[in-house]
This record gives sequence, structure tokens and C-alpha cells, in this order.
Amino acid sequence: MKCLLFPILFLFGSPLAIGQVTFDEKLHFGAGIVAGAAGGFVAHKISKGDKWWTIAGAVGTSLVAGVAKEAIDEAQDGDWDNRELAATALGGVVVGVTIEIFSGKKKKKKAGQIP
Repeated sequence: MKCLLFPILFLFGSPLAIGQVTFDEKLHFGAGIVAGAAGGFVAHKISKGDKWWTIAGAVGTSLVAGVAKEAIDEAQDGDWDNRELAATALGGVVVGVTIEIFSGKKKKKKAGQIP
């Protein structure tokens, strides 16, 4: 988890701290959370709680949603925005990690293991 958290803070921490995040990027972040939650919960159930599949499902779903939205923007206005796509993907990362943290999966002790 620490190895995943550092790149996120490094890449997105500076704009967030300075306040350079636009309203559209905040909306994309929220949309990434919603789309990622759907994909993350489905992946969590299908994989029987495997944390990497849960995170991959959340990030993958949010990426698909972000690419679809930017493709629509490109077709209508000719304006593809990578920062908005990154904000949508970041929403998927956040919700994927959150699902994993709060899923309540308890580690089973091996038989005969001394506590």
C-alpha cells in the first residue's frame, strides 16, 4: 500500500496543495469514484476478495469511463484533457484502495501456528 500511495501523492499532491484543480477535474474525480466503486465491488465479489483484482476492477472501470468521456469531448469540441482523465483514474484508485481497506477481510490463522 505504501508503494502505491507515494506515486499518487507525488504526482497529484502538488496541484491539489496549490489549488490548481479545476471544477471539471473535481467532477471527474467524483465520477471515477462512482464508476470505480461499481467495478471494484464486482471484482471483489467475483475474485472472492482478492485485493489486487478489486483494485484492478476499480481502476479499470474508472479508466474506461474517463476514456469514454474524453472521447466524447474530443468528438464534440476537439478537446481531450489528460488531467481530467487522470482525475477520473485517481478516483478509481482511491475507491479501490478504500474497498480493500474496509472490506472486513480477516486473515485466517494457520492451524498449529503459535499466536
